Amino acid sequence: MYDLIIPEGYKSVLTLRDTQRAIKLCKDVFERRLAKVLNLERVTAPVMVWGNSGINDDLNGVERKVDFDLKEIGGTAEIVQSLAKWKRMALHKFGFKAGEGLYTDMSAIRRDDNVDNLHSLYVDQWDWEKVILPEERTIEFLEATVRKIAHAIYLAQELVKADFPALTQNISSNVFFITSQALEDMYPDKTPKERENIIVKEHKTVFIEQIGGKLKSGQKHDGRASDYDDWTLNGDLLVWSEALSCAIEVTSMGVRVDKTALERQLKEEGNEDRLQYEYHKGIIDGTLPLTIGGGIGQSRLCMLILEKAHIGEVQSSIWPEEMVKKCKENNINLL
Repeated sequence: MYDLIIPEGYKSVLTLRDTQRAIKLCKDVFERRLAKVLNLERVTAPVMVWGNSGINDDLNGVERKVDFDLKEIGGTAEIVQSLAKWKRMALHKFGFKAGEGLYTDMSAIRRDDNVDNLHSLYVDQWDWEKVILPEERTIEFLEATVRKIAHAIYLAQELVKADFPALTQNISSNVFFITSQALEDMYPDKTPKERENIIVKEHKTVFIEQIGGKLKSGQKHDGRASDYDDWTLNGDLLVWSEALSCAIEVTSMGVRVDKTALERQLKEEGNEDRLQYEYHKGIIDGTLPLTIGGGIGQSRLCMLILEKAHIGEVQSSIWPEEMVKKCKENNINLL
């Protein structure tokens, strides 16, 4: 089952060919700006990792990975879901220092995602990670980094609009910060997604902090794997989409776990068996650096800036036949 939003009277501002040109421009200008403001270097990243290595992203901890056996090498490989853990190990391997970071052009498959206007089985994002100092593991440092990313998004939009003046949405670079608990306190009778839409409609660009742990209600705002984000120092950046009249999550990011946060969160989730893996041991013994990082959705960013109603208008993927039919009937041209 899927949910599909059909905006009334929708018609893409850009033609199919102009959309392709605008996608490239959008990705090029944002990638360059992101690398500059966060001091990141591009590195080559894997599409697959060894199965049961503990490196693959567990997302909410329940999603199945795409895996396959290896004919000549032997063993099992997994298609990545994201590179949250791999990036931190890469920073150590490449010898990055505090204040330096890396980013990758990542492609992944998330077979258990529910497809809709914003979700696809295919995930493309800029995965980035940066080495930080112990004293930078603070909410102030996190928020300063969020503001840099939000401003990079704003500048990317302005450059794209200069080449494609038919685009009219204005993305605000002024970020409103709120914790997931404060948001629940404000709207206790609403679902997390309903709360997000209310607050983002009002403030346009919002960073919801502290996601992963249970709220006072006993529920979580959203799931997070227990072994990469520090749930007290993370969050989601959401921007209001005029085309869809809803909030779009552009990035999930945060200060990564140190030894204390890792042990606390693994215990809370009952995942202490993961301490056997190289990645987790590297955090416990201090081999891996302290970092901040996240993933910025490439297709999400493009659909937002190009005022699209469906992520399938800016990426090629697989969709239910009924969804393809409804989109075609309502001027939503899936690639």
